[in-house]
Amino acid sequence: MLSVVENCFSPRTAAFFDLDKTVIAKSSTLTFSKSFYQGGLINRRAVLRTAYTQFVFLAGGADHEQMEKMRAYLSSLCKGWNVQQVKEIVAETLHDLIDPIIYDEAATLIEEHHTAGRDVVIVSTSGAEVVEPIGELLGADRVVATRMVVGDDGCFTGEIEYYAYGPTKAEAVRALAVSEGYDLSRCYAYSDSATDVPMLEAVGHPHAVNPDRALRREATLREWPILVFNRPVRLKQRLPAFSMPPRPALVAAAAVGAAAVTAGLVWYASRRRTAGATLAG
Repeated sequence: MLSVVENCFSPRTAAFFDLDKTVIAKSSTLTFSKSFYQGGLINRRAVLRTAYTQFVFLAGGADHEQMEKMRAYLSSLCKGWNVQQVKEIVAETLHDLIDPIIYDEAATLIEEHHTAGRDVVIVSTSGAEVVEPIGELLGADRVVATRMVVGDDGCFTGEIEYYAYGPTKAEAVRALAVSEGYDLSRCYAYSDSATDVPMLEAVGHPHAVNPDRALRREATLREWPILVFNRPVRLKQRLPAFSMPPRPALVAAAAVGAAAVTAGLVWYASRRRTAGATLAG
């Protein structure tokens, strides 16, 4: 249980949440693959591959090398995508796709942090076209996400302006602490991945949520709390009734366009090559 409401004379504090497998049970970007297929942004083959990638993601997550491959791939994949179309597709399918996979435990934590007077910040490697609407659904105050360059024609150019991943997440947390007056020694952070250790190190109260093996080892060594979230539930079905007020959230650090939805294709191909080499050996 979180502490009582903080003294109004105390420095401001915040709770920083990774998104995928921390707040929601799946990959936020991969979850929209079918919707992007129906919108004509990706083909059927990509949908099938992202289904496989979603399985691998849930089974073990992606390491640093795989994430870097995804980064390089998505920059070329989403080139020419119309940003407004992406936003409309996400808005139309958000409640059907994301609401049912929000962890009840995460939603409770978000409520408790708000009750204690803390800001809630979603910090995700996915793009703001996906992450910002999810943050709004959750009642988050701010979002930090990846940002891709948008051309004068309203389409992604294929260039990545800001990649919210690894140490960059920690830098964003520290920058927000300066701009918002957060006392990081009294702030909280939650993540499932060892790639977010820099962000967890940046706060006084780090938590490992459904951790991958590397993060579990790190959390055990550092005596960080390890939490298990396993109850996805629609917000409106939570008891007592979930009634999070709309918040003008989303002072967004950025967005990658939902193109990251199929960035997992690189991961898929890499896994197939590795498996093939193993069999051949």
